Amino acid sequence: MSPPEAAPSIDPLVPLRERVVRALRAALGDDAGDADPALHRSQHAHYQADAALALAKRLKRNPREVAGAVAAQLPADEVIAAVEVSGPGFLNITLRPAFLAGLLGRMRADAEDRLGVPRVAAADKDTVVIDYSGPNIAKEMHVGHLRSTIIGDSLARLLEWQGHAVIRRNHVGDWGTPFGMLIEHLIDVRAAGAEASVRELGAFYRDARAKFDGDPAFADRARQRVVLLQSGDAETLGYWRRLVDVSVEHAEELYAALGVMLRAEDVVGESAYNKLLPAVVDDLTRAVRVPAWVHGPRGRAGAADHPQAGGRLHLRDDGSRGAARARC
Repeated sequence: MSPPEAAPSIDPLVPLRERVVRALRAALGDDAGDADPALHRSQHAHYQADAALALAKRLKRNPREVAGAVAAQLPADEVIAAVEVSGPGFLNITLRPAFLAGLLGRMRADAEDRLGVPRVAAADKDTVVIDYSGPNIAKEMHVGHLRSTIIGDSLARLLEWQGHAVIRRNHVGDWGTPFGMLIEHLIDVRAAGAEASVRELGAFYRDARAKFDGDPAFADRARQRVVLLQSGDAETLGYWRRLVDVSVEHAEELYAALGVMLRAEDVVGESAYNKLLPAVVDDLTRAVRVPAWVHGPRGRAGAADHPQAGGRLHLRDDGSRGAARARC
């Protein structure tokens, strides 16, 4: 049994493009080739076609003459009301009101409230992973995060609307050097009885950074805390989890205000790849020659988090996470 015939598109550009392509070939024959009709909205008609300009340049002909030849092959019909050559060789195309009204009627009459937009055929359905937003823990989201959040969520919604299976992923920066100073600052804040300040993420991060830059003793504690975090110390992981939870709650409040469909279960932090790093590093070490400085003192490219205290390299961590994500 043959598959059911697809319903006509509600996009007016579909039948219009077909007509302009036929007109190009009828007017110019093989010289039209695979020319793009170059249709877009116009201030002077419903649509404007600019194909004649590019073709005239290639064929070394007058653009208005080419446009006139194409217009002669675009008679009025159930879709097109009128075609006019304007400017250096534009085609201004006006559509029939009855044709547009028919499209609107079909959109309104759609029993599934899909405005006439069909779902993709079962054979064309895909599973699509969209990685977006990606805020940093213990920091407020900036415009770069907001841009990624809105674009990513828009793509996810459109793909789901078409019928694809969408997996949302929110890879957050929840691991690395800054957590040493953040955890130590959290400990100090708790000792002072003012833990609520952790919810003021911007101020909390700035205060921690100021202490790290201005207090050598605090900086040393922070470096030691990084080592404890990376080695899985339970108390340190508890403080770290508190910072992560507060930051995710902050992001969720913003997502709710923006109508973004990311949820806590979509969060996958850099920490999720931590257990995969040793195997990835071993694979890379066997596959390529690792320069001695990778395991050496701080100060070269990809400098260590805090190697003098046993910390790992940014280069090794970030590169290994990329390889681990590629494996997943």
